Amino acid sequence: MSRPSARWAACAAAALCTFGLAACAPAPSEAGIGPVPAGLERFYTQQLDWGSCDSFAISAADGEVYADPALECARLEVPLDYAAPDGRTAQIAVLRHATDQHKIGSLVVNPGGPGGSGTQLAAYLAGTFGDGPFDLVGFDPRGIGASTPKLDCLTDAAALAYRADLDVDPSPAGVAQAEAETRDYIAACTERSGGLDVLANSGTRDVARDLDVLRAALGDRRLTYLGYSYGTLIGSTYAEMFPGNVRALVLDGAVDPAQPSDDETVAQLAGFQAAFEVYAADCATAAECPLGTDPAAATAVFQQLTRPLVTAPVPASNGRTLGYNDAVTAVISALYDPRGWPALTDGLADLKSGDGAALLALADAYYELDTDVLTVVRCADDERITDRAEAAAFSQRLAAAAPFADPGTPVVGALDVCGLWPVPPTSSRHVPHADALPTVLVVSTTGDPATPYSAGVALADALDARLLTVEGTRHGAVGLGWSCVDDVAADYLVDLTLPAEGIRCTTTEGTDA
Repeated sequence: MSRPSARWAACAAAALCTFGLAACAPAPSEAGIGPVPAGLERFYTQQLDWGSCDSFAISAADGEVYADPALECARLEVPLDYAAPDGRTAQIAVLRHATDQHKIGSLVVNPGGPGGSGTQLAAYLAGTFGDGPFDLVGFDPRGIGASTPKLDCLTDAAALAYRADLDVDPSPAGVAQAEAETRDYIAACTERSGGLDVLANSGTRDVARDLDVLRAALGDRRLTYLGYSYGTLIGSTYAEMFPGNVRALVLDGAVDPAQPSDDETVAQLAGFQAAFEVYAADCATAAECPLGTDPAAATAVFQQLTRPLVTAPVPASNGRTLGYNDAVTAVISALYDPRGWPALTDGLADLKSGDGAALLALADAYYELDTDVLTVVRCADDERITDRAEAAAFSQRLAAAAPFADPGTPVVGALDVCGLWPVPPTSSRHVPHADALPTVLVVSTTGDPATPYSAGVALADALDARLLTVEGTRHGAVGLGWSCVDDVAADYLVDLTLPAEGIRCTTTEGTDA
């Protein structure tokens, strides 16, 4: 990786970095918090009670980072249901690293997901952020991390069993069994998360509303925001709902809010297939590549290696085994960033020897993202497939889009979790309309496996935004140390200086942008 530019600092947290902006000359901040929606005055005018972050960490590793005395935490109170602001409330965990410099305001960051913790991202970034013109702020979207009520569907043991389950019986009895298991999952989600009203108000629409309450509670007239991946959907939803409250948005690894959810999933899997092929070509340059030295045959070799896991998992570690689902998840996890390729190669080599421990570790790392939240938010946001024949056809589309992830088993036309979800969606896919929105910055990578480049182009068109195209095969680009990306983002966030139209960034690492 190239050396970070002068305005940015490297960070090991989830391959995301942010900037050292101490040398920048900020414009003065705007006074006041802007318009307050009727009935929400007590939420918009609340004072955050900043204090220790000790109780906000959700793991021992996070606890060590959160113990930094430079970090402060607070809980933001918001309505659980914005249509009933006098009813039940939720508490949003917020973490900040305050600057001693003359500041523009707050820079709010979100790592994506759904299920990523913004407090965690901000805490890990704070050590390299330095004193610049922003307070660095992260929040755990409702249901995530230290926010309450917490979305929680399964015990740890049940979650491991759920990961391993692969439906292979296409008979009516098999379909009925699969849907019964799904209904049990939904019932557990409802009970463990605190009721149907929690599930019904967990979508991106409500996260965007919470973000505006947070903006006001931070004392900012307008929002400055950096969102990655799903965080771009939060950002574009906010832009449509509160265009007059936007100062600057950087949306990196963009989600297309107008693309139907089934088409989005197919496109995403096609992106991972393309990234798998790029990885396989790189691997094939070494004689010991576990997929062989012919990239054209890599998918078939991978299928031969992993499909036996459907019925015969291999030993891993701590008495656990590696099954088919976790093997594919491990590969997908490694394909987000070329820096994960060596670990993937080692894991596949071990699998050839009958050892699944390394791949299981990659899958476990992926599941550190709260996948319960991902499921609940997708069901709150997206269209549902409620016809079994359509569900079967969708499964066939997925297998065709990503042959490396096709288990080769019969298609089971059972309805999935969202198809059986007990509350209606609160959003629908559409082209956002954000009149009076200032020009924002969208960053999209040509070979992004998780959020295809076409999605970034579509989002930039919808928001009339400036698009920065990055050549590469990875998910996300801002803050990774390339000046042609990082300087553009820093200039925009600090000075609101936009890059030229049609700007492209080709890094020194070529496809490993």
